[in-house]
Amino acid sequence: MSSSEANMQTKHTEKEARTPIQWAEKACEALMVKFEPEYLPPDRFHYHQGVFLSGMEKCWRETKNNKYYDYIKRWVDSQVLTDGSIKKYNPDELDDIQPGVLLFNLLEQTGDERYKEALYTLVPLLKSWRTNPSGGFWHKGHYPNQMWLDGLYMAGPIAVQFGKIFGESEYFDMMTYQAILMEKHTKDSNTGLLYHGWDETKSAAWADPATGLAPEFWGRAIGWYPVALLEMFEYLPENHKDKAQLTNILQNLLIALTHYQDTATGLWYQVVDKGDMEDNWLESSCTALYVHAIAKAVRLGYLDAKYLDYAWKGYQGVIDTLKFDENGHVIIGQICIGTGIGDYAHYIARPTSENDLHGAGAFILMCVEMSLVKYQ
Repeated sequence: MSSSEANMQTKHTEKEARTPIQWAEKACEALMVKFEPEYLPPDRFHYHQGVFLSGMEKCWRETKNNKYYDYIKRWVDSQVLTDGSIKKYNPDELDDIQPGVLLFNLLEQTGDERYKEALYTLVPLLKSWRTNPSGGFWHKGHYPNQMWLDGLYMAGPIAVQFGKIFGESEYFDMMTYQAILMEKHTKDSNTGLLYHGWDETKSAAWADPATGLAPEFWGRAIGWYPVALLEMFEYLPENHKDKAQLTNILQNLLIALTHYQDTATGLWYQVVDKGDMEDNWLESSCTALYVHAIAKAVRLGYLDAKYLDYAWKGYQGVIDTLKFDENGHVIIGQICIGTGIGDYAHYIARPTSENDLHGAGAFILMCVEMSLVKYQ
């Protein structure tokens, strides 16, 4: 056996030997080596850091390793000033609300009121958020009337948790309304999938002139939606008037997604329903989000245990794509960089990255959740 063959065999054995929580830790550590927390990009309070550190927080809860907690706190403290104001963020973009979810745990652990002040800076913005004629949140201030699936992850979990912790129940109805409106207008009755976005005024360049819908089912956008619902369910009262409807929406979407999993690799495609197109490609971050959501839905009793088979197949598919650098740090690849809404050619032409924050965040979310489920 040559040295290169022996090295490949060693890496293959290492992939098989690691548990899901160990893979979560490997991903955390790879990014911790790459970035000091104060320099996580971009240079503002933003969901790229938020999703990565949300995954790290879940990893911390399972491992009790305080180096993760300390890393999260250092980033937040680099952004949240001593008076509770936030150094740099865009107050009209849902993407810059999301990292506020990190403040709840820091407030609980430290009792430092500046974290509460920061939460009260962010979440009440939603009360006067700009909306389309039906009351749906604009995704960003410079995208008038555009609702994106991504937006539910950016605003839903933080608002519902805020409502539960601070006794402001109006946020429950606010965010369940957003979730229901979004699904109502983006769901495709044939596939059961959700289009990336919807413009009620039909004025966006990408909007269908009859429906206002985006033209395609983009992988990662669909992933944010069920991940957000499951986070919201952790704080939404069980007897909330919309819980049953949202549970049904969650179940139908996750079951629909199982029909589009690539049988050979376990991964899902960048444009989910067009796996037969030669230029379409398998994408790791959407796969990680789907795996997380399916496994969590099973664990919390929203899906039958038989659906874990799809989750384990997808999990293994992502693990199979992993590489290592010369120092043994894991490399997570096949991650679509951030993208706006466009046509098929737009999504297919998007570049990929390695170990970027939202891709690593999705991977860590997947691994932590897979560490919590068992074959049933």
